[in-house]
Amino acid sequence: MAVTIKTPEEIELMRTAGRLAAEVLEMIEPHVIPGVSTGELDRICHDYIINVQQAIPAPLNYNGFPKSICTSPNYVICHGIPSDTQRLKQGDIINIDITVIKDGFHGDTSKMFLVGEVPPHAEKLVKITQECLYKAIDIVRPGTTLGDIGNIIQQYAESNHYSVVREYCGHGIGRIFHEEPQVLHYGTPKTGMVIEEGMTFTIEPMINAGTRHTKLSRKDGWTVTTRDRRLSAQWEHTLAVTADGCDVLTRRKEEQF
Repeated sequence: MAVTIKTPEEIELMRTAGRLAAEVLEMIEPHVIPGVSTGELDRICHDYIINVQQAIPAPLNYNGFPKSICTSPNYVICHGIPSDTQRLKQGDIINIDITVIKDGFHGDTSKMFLVGEVPPHAEKLVKITQECLYKAIDIVRPGTTLGDIGNIIQQYAESNHYSVVREYCGHGIGRIFHEEPQVLHYGTPKTGMVIEEGMTFTIEPMINAGTRHTKLSRKDGWTVTTRDRRLSAQWEHTLAVTADGCDVLTRRKEEQF
């Protein structure tokens, strides 16, 4: 499948979907507290997307995924399934991943939340992972390569003694949830596809405190954890490449771009 270059009109529709996805993360923040179940967070987000935003939660029934959001706490890297038996506790970190479909286009974003008082080492992992994303966004423009993006993330993560997950990556997005190109979070500068104006894709680094190795749950076929059970963090934005940089379509109000 070839990379699709979006028209200005399509990017405006994606901007709407991206804004809605960002608003779900802003809405859910006060609910991410000790004692809440990830199942309850899923219900709140589902109801908001359907009833308030008049939109569609993309993960629900996507390749059989059973819920409307992904909730990935602590050593869960990605694709965690919300559950009424999984309750957050003081000191947890959790990634909440939201993808909204509006008027046929996807907006995909995720954020790390700190549950109450969090240990300094966990807070640092969350912060460095967000900085990995921001450093990558900062170099996105026509002429940058996908290898440049992967390399800047890898270098910054590894300089802080963390490791980069390699089995899962960012992706093209638009009318289709996951399309070309694949956006790896490690790589070599000046290699790989050259970015063009009109491309839309996600960058979503998954950074581990320990080794980069992953484990996929045999039980549910979705949940990905660190093999060494050490913490993992992830942040994600959907971007549209402009003539001289990029637009962050899923920017939250707290962010400056």
